[in-house]
Amino acid sequence: MSDLRLWHGGVPGLRPGDVLTGGNERRLHDGCPYCQARAAGGFLTGPDGSAIDAPSAHPDRVYVTTDREYARFYASLWGRGDLYRVEPASPGDIEPSPEDHFLSWTMPAARVVAVYARAVTLTNSQRRTLLRRWQLADAAALSADEREPAPPR
Repeated sequence: MSDLRLWHGGVPGLRPGDVLTGGNERRLHDGCPYCQARAAGGFLTGPDGSAIDAPSAHPDRVYVTTDREYARFYASLWGRGDLYRVEPASPGDIEPSPEDHFLSWTMPAARVVAVYARAVTLTNSQRRTLLRRWQLADAAALSADEREPAPPR
C-alpha cells in the first residue's frame, strides 16, 4: 500500500504530520435534505431505490481512496472541507471498503502527507463528471456480480 497515492477528503484545517482518526461527523447544513435524513439516522434514496449518502459502515475508521476526485467529493460534503494526500498512520489493520465501487480502504488512522486543496466546493460540471464515473463503476460492479457463478446449494 505504500506505493499507492492515497487521498482523504473531510475535516478542514489539518496540516502535514497531523493524524486523522475516525469519528469525524460531517456538519449538518440548514435546509439540506441529506443532512436532515442523516440527523434522523437515515438516508434518502435515489430513483432506482439505492441509498444516497448512507451513513458510513465504519464511522470509527478513516476512509481513504486512490481516486482524488472521489475524495474531493467527500471534502465538499463536509461543507468546504479539505482534500489531503495521506498515508496509513500504522501499516496494519487496513481493510478494503465495499461501500462504494471506487477503490477505497478503511484504517484506524491516517497521517496527512500534504494538503492538496482547502475549502473544497464542486462545480456542477465536476458533479456531473463524478456522477457519470460513479454510474459506470456501479454498472461495472453489477455486471461483475452477474458473471459470478451462483454458490452451490
